[in-house]
Amino acid sequence: MRIARVWMIGCGNMGGAMLRQWIASGTLSGDAVDIVNRADRVLPPGVRQARDLPTGPLPDAVILAMKPQQLDDIAARFADRLADVPVLISILAGVEEDALARRFGAGAIVRAMPNLPVGIGKGVVALDSSSASPAVRDAVAALMAPLGLVEWVAPALFDAVTALAGSGPAFLYRFIDALAAAGVAQGLPADQAQRLALATAEGAGLLAAAADVGPGELADRVASPGGSTRKGLDVLDAGGALAALLTETIAASTRRNAEMAAAARE
Repeated sequence: MRIARVWMIGCGNMGGAMLRQWIASGTLSGDAVDIVNRADRVLPPGVRQARDLPTGPLPDAVILAMKPQQLDDIAARFADRLADVPVLISILAGVEEDALARRFGAGAIVRAMPNLPVGIGKGVVALDSSSASPAVRDAVAALMAPLGLVEWVAPALFDAVTALAGSGPAFLYRFIDALAAAGVAQGLPADQAQRLALATAEGAGLLAAAADVGPGELADRVASPGGSTRKGLDVLDAGGALAALLTETIAASTRRNAEMAAAARE
């Protein structure tokens, strides 16, 4: 099985990032994609957009990429039309497979949680499905592969993965912003501090991804005993404060995902 023809319902920031990378990588051609949007957006060449689903045969896959709060409205409008679609892929945060199955009939339902760097092929896409056959799982994984790292995860862990990988870029952006602000506090011009912080984060991330040791060991390798890096790490490590802060950050996001899942079950 290969997914070559796609309908996407909703195409905001995340859906648009996925679409652009699919087109840029040659995974999908623009004329094989139809978008249902409430308002027109700037889309890659060849991609069609309208306010309603196309007529004619169903595609290989339909992707739900609208806001989770629109789920019931979209189901009321389109569930009958989509009843026999081979694969329904949902990127709706906090909406479980069972909740989707109650609203839509499909050959298989796959949950996907991408993060924003998918738009440059450096993202993460978490996948989960209890209804997809091995052939469907392979086809969905192949569709997602140009977007970045693709991982199948257990349903019970999907909220945590959503918090870590789906929301993670926002948390890292906050850290980069704080790193730049700390440079400004030491007298650096704001624009220069931001350039330095961004370049440092980019280079450090690429190095960590290519290294044969974990980030924690890399940090220790950078820090000479008694040196300036070690003094800074002592502040971050004191009392486990940074680890505790991030643990609570991910926990809060995970709890919210669980709350949204509970609401979608109703």
